[in-house]
Amino acid sequence: MRRLFIIIMLFSVICFIPAQEGKCGIIDNVVRYDEDATITEIYEKMSPAIVLIEADLKDGLSSGTGCIIDSKGIILTSSHVISGAPSVQVTISTGEVFKGSVISVMGKDNDLALIKINAKKSLPVISLGDSEKVKVGQRVLAIGNPFGFNNTLTTGIISRIDYAKNKLQTDAAINPGNSGGPIINIHGEVIGISQSIYNPDNNISNIGIGFAVPINEAKNFIKLSLSGKETKSANN
Repeated sequence: MRRLFIIIMLFSVICFIPAQEGKCGIIDNVVRYDEDATITEIYEKMSPAIVLIEADLKDGLSSGTGCIIDSKGIILTSSHVISGAPSVQVTISTGEVFKGSVISVMGKDNDLALIKINAKKSLPVISLGDSEKVKVGQRVLAIGNPFGFNNTLTTGIISRIDYAKNKLQTDAAINPGNSGGPIINIHGEVIGISQSIYNPDNNISNIGIGFAVPINEAKNFIKLSLSGKETKSANN
């Protein structure tokens, strides 16, 4: 009788255990988030601080992207976008167009430049992250103006970190016109500045190998430039 009672009790407990979805223990405690909503939120927050840069060079019009780093109109971009240009034009997210003046230009290796526009209002700015914390495999976003398609968003991951050349490699689509634009982590922080792409067709199109200057290099450059210690030279 006692054995029968135990069996009945066990059966009752099993019957009243609520059904649960199968879970892998490794992710049970992971804080989940809505990836689509997060990416959309980051884009909506960051894109107003991204600008289109057009420069008249000897061999034609150069087009690229810039990031507003100061509400008074200081913009970070790639030096190869504006270096040697007699005039620079900046179009902000509202469609307003300004003449840009070059503050400082870095050499080809780090490929960075600062320009300034005289806006009569406070401008939205990007948030700078820490590239020392970047890991291979982490999700990233790129915003830029590839082939003139303004404020284009692409996504990918950090594919590799080139410690020898101090570059971040990503498979997020980067094309001509993205140069100077931000590589952003999932927290909405800029961790790199788009610089170049690699492929067999002389960099005409993207095949998923793009490179960015780590944002810590840019932060050092900004600090030196705004302190007056950086010079306007394309060959530093």
